[in-house]
Amino acid sequence: MSKLNINKLFSDLCCSNCGHDFDEDSVYVLREEEGLFVLQVVCPECQKSFGVAILGIESIAIKDEKLSDEKLALQVKDLPEPISSDDVIDAHRFIKKMDKDWQKYIPDEYKS
Repeated sequence: MSKLNINKLFSDLCCSNCGHDFDEDSVYVLREEEGLFVLQVVCPECQKSFGVAILGIESIAIKDEKLSDEKLALQVKDLPEPISSDDVIDAHRFIKKMDKDWQKYIPDEYKS
C-alpha cells in the first residue's frame, strides 16, 4: 500500500484531542506484513500520537486507482463516552476489594 493511499484512508478524520485535520505528513508506517499494517498517526497541531493497526488489507481494493476519495476514506463513527473520573474510582474500588487470589482471573496464556 502506498503512502498516498494510506493518507487517503485518514483524509476525513481529525484529531480527537484538538479537532485538527490530519494531513499527508501525519501518517507513519511502523510495520508492514502481509495483511497487516501498523501505523502511527500524529496530529500536526497538538502532536498527539495515535496507534493504528489495519488487518486484512488484502480484502480491500485499496490499490484500485478507480476508487474515489470518498469510498476510500475512513468514516468516523459514534463512540462511547470517554472514561470519567467516576469510572476510574469505581475500577480502583473493584480492584482494591479483590482477594489475594486475584491472579486466578488472568488467563493462563498471559501469565509468565
